[in-house]
Amino acid sequence: MKDSAIHAALYGLDRWGQGFFDVLENGDVALKSPLSPDTPAVSLPGIMRDLEKRGIHAPLVLRVGSYLRQSIQQINESFRDAIDDLGYRGQYRGVFPIKVNQQAQVVDRIVEYGWPYDFGLEAGSKPELVVALAHKLPENALIVCNGVKDSEFVELAIHSRRLGFNTVIVLESVMEVDTVIEASRALGIEPMLGVRVKLSNQISGNWAASSGDRSTFGMNTAQLVEVIDKLRDAGLLHCLTLQHSHLGSQIPDVNDVRRAVGEACRYFSELTGEGAPLTHLDLGGGLGFDYTGEKRASENSMNYSIAEYCSNIVETVRYAMDEAGIDHPTLITESGRAVVAASSMLIFNVLEATLYDAPGAPDVEPDDHHHVGDLAAVADYLSADRLRECLNDASFYRNEMRALFRRGNIGIRQMARTEKIHQHLVSRIKALAASHEGNSDIEDELVKLTDIYHCNFSLFQSLPDVWAIDQLHPLMPLQMLDQRPTRRAILSDITCDSDGKVDRFILADGTSPALPVHDLPEDDAYYIGVFFVGAYQETLGDLHNLFGDTNVVTIDLRDDGGFDLLHEQEGDTIAEVLSYVEYDPADCVAAFRALVDNAISRGTLDVEARRPLMKAYRDSINGYTYYE
Repeated sequence: MKDSAIHAALYGLDRWGQGFFDVLENGDVALKSPLSPDTPAVSLPGIMRDLEKRGIHAPLVLRVGSYLRQSIQQINESFRDAIDDLGYRGQYRGVFPIKVNQQAQVVDRIVEYGWPYDFGLEAGSKPELVVALAHKLPENALIVCNGVKDSEFVELAIHSRRLGFNTVIVLESVMEVDTVIEASRALGIEPMLGVRVKLSNQISGNWAASSGDRSTFGMNTAQLVEVIDKLRDAGLLHCLTLQHSHLGSQIPDVNDVRRAVGEACRYFSELTGEGAPLTHLDLGGGLGFDYTGEKRASENSMNYSIAEYCSNIVETVRYAMDEAGIDHPTLITESGRAVVAASSMLIFNVLEATLYDAPGAPDVEPDDHHHVGDLAAVADYLSADRLRECLNDASFYRNEMRALFRRGNIGIRQMARTEKIHQHLVSRIKALAASHEGNSDIEDELVKLTDIYHCNFSLFQSLPDVWAIDQLHPLMPLQMLDQRPTRRAILSDITCDSDGKVDRFILADGTSPALPVHDLPEDDAYYIGVFFVGAYQETLGDLHNLFGDTNVVTIDLRDDGGFDLLHEQEGDTIAEVLSYVEYDPADCVAAFRALVDNAISRGTLDVEARRPLMKAYRDSINGYTYYE
């Protein structure tokens, strides 16, 4: 195996990569086209150099249209194959939940790539319905409206029927029935209706609370009966053609899928028996995405493939409907994460490093405290079989010197020599621990001494789930993989917040509190990529420290091994971010100008300084929020 592949394997790339990535002989991570496996892979650092020449800088989100197209194709064709193989007498109509990634370039391409499959959209709010209705959809595609709906939402959904949209209003509560009945009568248009059924089956994982009878949305049996009666009395029961039963989110265990689908089918059978002419069974979200490549039922993975998920659903529904003597309904899923997660990656550069070791140590000076000599002497007995003892001694003498410094007994230069000697000892201890087995007893202490790589991104803006729910995303250096990583580090972002760091990483042998990295090159950028960030991360990001959206680039991979730049979206300027938090950038400039002029009037500032000061302020307010 080539060195670059060996070193890439440290990060588990061959396990979680899903065929999207390769490593070139020169050590670059490269993008492979899943739609054209024989096409040469495209170097990611090469793409970054090309974008830099165009004036597009890191940090940025890189979207790959080819990956989005492949995900949509895989889900739709897996359902088609399962329907054919199992003799199912219905169809599949998928919808994309806009909330998972509302960015226009993403939604536009999902509509384009989903066109051959009559792929539709799911709207959970009025703004999302406005987005959905701004797209020309295939004749048989659906718009599924979930969430709490006021009269304006309902009226817009009903009005859209006049334009040929198959807009289904999913009733979430008894109260919404009255709103729909009133709007339908006022407009003289019959709605397409669905009803959301709350299932008792609860999944495992991070999003367990989105399922089960304590979940937020959906109705219980008593409420369902009330809705049926209300629609029957209003003469609208014949409009109720869809049952929505959300299975859960990011379901780790395929057996939970089977159980939840079976329960949904029981409700479908009973509602049909009550006179509802149901033709569509919407099973909501739930299709998992394997972030870690573990292929097991865990919070960031799942124990099934897309094909298995589709087959289990089709088989379960077929058996249940045949047993109940009901025609096979059109199947709908609202798979968002599985559609978009793989299509985006965050790429940022490392700005500098705080290293907790040193290649050499200063000499002990004659007037140094004796603890400095004691610390330096640890090197004389440092060996693989005494690592624990040496680490304990080094820590003791360094801590004693720190206590003396705090009390004012030694000066800053003596303390600096102490720290450097300690760092040199740590570097030797790390090297011996790495080259000799059987040192697991000091791993926890060594982790506390890992380096910090300071990176040009905001965790809260670009990776909010990493901070909020301990979501794991694959993460690795994009270059130099022809060389063995010699350091381990945590990644710190550029916010002034101690939580702005990544300290859990997916590696080949599981998760680790430190990432293998290289010494930073002197004359070149050192890029790190965070993969599979297409679901939720762009949408949920906040403005911590007023770091705005990053630059965004959409590319497509060509058959000749190159790429086409499909779209560029410049990241937020400081002026734009200020406007989000109620500042008028023009007022900020005026206020700063007044401060400058007052300083000139008081004689504390030379008039010649006015122009460069104002230029620096204007340049900043119109600049990128990230490090340039």
